[in-house]
Amino acid sequence: MTTASDPRAGVGFGLAAYLMWGCFPLFFALFEGVPAFEILIHRVLWSCLFLAGVVTVLRRWRPVREALRRPRRLGRVLACAVLIAANWGLYIYAVESRQVLQASLGYFMTPLVNVALGMLVLRERMTRWQGLAVGLAGAAIALQLALVGALPWISLVLALSFGTYGLLRKQVPLDGLSGLLVETLLLLPLAGLALAGLTRAGMSHFLATPSTTALLVASGVITALPLLAFAGAARRLRLATLGFLMYLNPSLQFLIALLVFDEPLTRVQLATFALIWTGLALYSWSAWQGRPRPGVEGPA
Repeated sequence: MTTASDPRAGVGFGLAAYLMWGCFPLFFALFEGVPAFEILIHRVLWSCLFLAGVVTVLRRWRPVREALRRPRRLGRVLACAVLIAANWGLYIYAVESRQVLQASLGYFMTPLVNVALGMLVLRERMTRWQGLAVGLAGAAIALQLALVGALPWISLVLALSFGTYGLLRKQVPLDGLSGLLVETLLLLPLAGLALAGLTRAGMSHFLATPSTTALLVASGVITALPLLAFAGAARRLRLATLGFLMYLNPSLQFLIALLVFDEPLTRVQLATFALIWTGLALYSWSAWQGRPRPGVEGPA
């Protein structure tokens, strides 16, 4: 029987979560002809319904009701909702426009953005190695700007939006499942109005074909499943262990971009990735050095 402290089960849940997230480009590439904005609308609608069903089955409505009864405290949750929606929408756009390499780079950069935000916003102390890792990320962006003449804006916005989301999410006293449900509930009215507008204008693809309808509905389930697996991993693993598994997601996206979507990898892009990977290696080494000792669980 699996317990909440079983690390093998935790690794299994973690692998499942990050493998699903890493394979997202293959799923969203199936939406041929459906704009990213419309996919985002249905992702909000159907994930909200699916999460409500999961919360009902698990009988965990109490924290959701308590959060909704205090609208004055929902400011950070609303900010989280806007940030995660922007992140989702831009990610879908990156897949549809075959810029998965940029998306991959953005998620590789996220841990380093988290370190920088922790220092700038929370006044956390940055170790020497973490500082060097963040500096390498800055050098990677500067390299692209100098040699290509353009910023990798998709990578930057994905990393900054998800990093800021994580920063605000830590300040919200809700677990992952309840928090995501409240976030999608706050977005639900806007998503409903947007869908009604598309339908009235004759621009909705929802009932265009059975396959498109099924994919749009499935987008909600696909959104929630890795979150549930991640929650199972977070309860069983130390934070440092979970952090190492996290690199599976952008690594898979990187491989899918090259091997499935045949995206070109220029020398400048390769140099940018090399700088980011070096920074992540330093960051990971620093995190491993500061890991909790055996028998002491990290925060979940």
